Amino acid sequence: MILRKSLKKVYMVGVAGTLLLASCGQGTCDKKAEAETKFTPDWESLNTVNQVPEWFEDAKFGIYAHWGPVSQAFVDMKPKQHMAGWHGMMMYGKNGVPNWSTGKNNGKPTSNYLHHTELFGDPTEEEKYGYKYLIENFDPSGFDAVEWAELFEKSGAKFSGPVAMHHDNFAMWDSKATRWNSVNYGGIDVSKELKTEIEKRDMKFLASFHHAFTWMYYAPSHMYGKVDPKDYDLYTNKHTMDDKMPDAEFHEQWWAKLKEYIDVYQPDCLWFDWWLENMTEECRKEFLAYYYNKGIEWNKDVAVLFKETTFTEETAIRDYERGRPNQMKEQAWITDTSPGAWFYRSNAKFVSTNELVDILVDIVSKNGSMLLNVPPNPDGTIPQEMKDLLIGMGDWLKVNGDAIYKTRPWTIFGEGPTRLPAGGHKIERKKIVYQDTDIRFTKKSDTEMYAIIMDSPKKDIVIKTFSTDLGVVNNPIQNVSLLGSDEKLEWERNSKGLVIKAPKNLPTQHAHSFKITFEGYREADIGGEIEQNL
Repeated sequence: MILRKSLKKVYMVGVAGTLLLASCGQGTCDKKAEAETKFTPDWESLNTVNQVPEWFEDAKFGIYAHWGPVSQAFVDMKPKQHMAGWHGMMMYGKNGVPNWSTGKNNGKPTSNYLHHTELFGDPTEEEKYGYKYLIENFDPSGFDAVEWAELFEKSGAKFSGPVAMHHDNFAMWDSKATRWNSVNYGGIDVSKELKTEIEKRDMKFLASFHHAFTWMYYAPSHMYGKVDPKDYDLYTNKHTMDDKMPDAEFHEQWWAKLKEYIDVYQPDCLWFDWWLENMTEECRKEFLAYYYNKGIEWNKDVAVLFKETTFTEETAIRDYERGRPNQMKEQAWITDTSPGAWFYRSNAKFVSTNELVDILVDIVSKNGSMLLNVPPNPDGTIPQEMKDLLIGMGDWLKVNGDAIYKTRPWTIFGEGPTRLPAGGHKIERKKIVYQDTDIRFTKKSDTEMYAIIMDSPKKDIVIKTFSTDLGVVNNPIQNVSLLGSDEKLEWERNSKGLVIKAPKNLPTQHAHSFKITFEGYREADIGGEIEQNL
């Protein structure tokens, strides 16, 4: 039985509601009860939210898609050509772009500027070839929400959705808060179509927002003084990269777009990229209170995912970009990662399904979840390599899903020689190759757990953690089985550990999940059966 903070909160709210009903007169009671359940924009109130819904803890695996007008900028790249991901910032680097953090500038044209100029024209001629040129030429003719949702479902994802607004300030929905949206430029409401198809397949609907960084992203566009003030609603008011705090109008527009999305699309989960921590604390608290109150109104548990110091772990769920902790965490968390670049690239290279599976297993064993990016082609079709990766993930989860979905972390996350040297953001840059002696643990209950072997075993499996010389496992093991296999395994537990004779056949090509069932814990009663045998 897993005790959860949310259950305690539900109980407390229930008791409070019962007392309130008993003390209210008919007619005024409902309004007062409603007021009692709402959150106010202060940390004392927000610290009482159920920030980790049970559906989120159960889901473990989600998908979102980086796609929009900027995807066009990465076509026709040479095999080894490098371009920065922040194209809307770096494309204005005719004479370089100051580093957003240090302010240093080498004065040399950026690769993004050179490529953009070669493909379209000089972006410093803003009215002709600036970023809005990409928006005006956005062609989503290949987008098919049904195909996307079917693929996400086949992958085994339990929540999914679009990058609703990236750094470029372009809305992937039918926005009334900004004219720069996918209906005015593209003729489709990406969010509406995806939400419909995703929810049809019993997945939760997620949307991500990256537009806090828009303030820095478009600062270089103003370096040449050619942005028309009528387009400041896209590029932000004129400022330099030294002006790191967004102005009041930016805050208002940031919230208008986000609030509109919440009201219209009612997402189950909102994910935020960085830089929001550099906006006012008041706007962040206002958002949290509004969204969590909307969750109450919609009668569903909603989740907020964040980076850096934007929120607190008492009010939202921490995210690690292309990274993860190197140890188990008590609080649930999530990794956002991509099998290649965030957006489409014609010279893209993808990791293998095996690597994605191993990362997912390591994440889940440490109380985390994975949010995997899909980078569609500029027209909205999904590359075949990406389809193959997702179907491969789904095939593995069909066999091994019981060891992932609806699990919780065990006493320790695992054993074996291969460990991350450090935890945090972007540690995936250091490639990790797991071996058959690397094992990760998850559990379903106090009597049912899983040991996931991270590579195909070449000899008998020894799980040292289960050694009879150690006190990690004190209950007798009743049975050991391999998910996806009917083979009766030979095993024994001794001072070396739990020794499992190598299976004759393995059901998948990647990690392998062994289900281990324990005898339940019992204590002797006075005159009871156990006492009789002592």
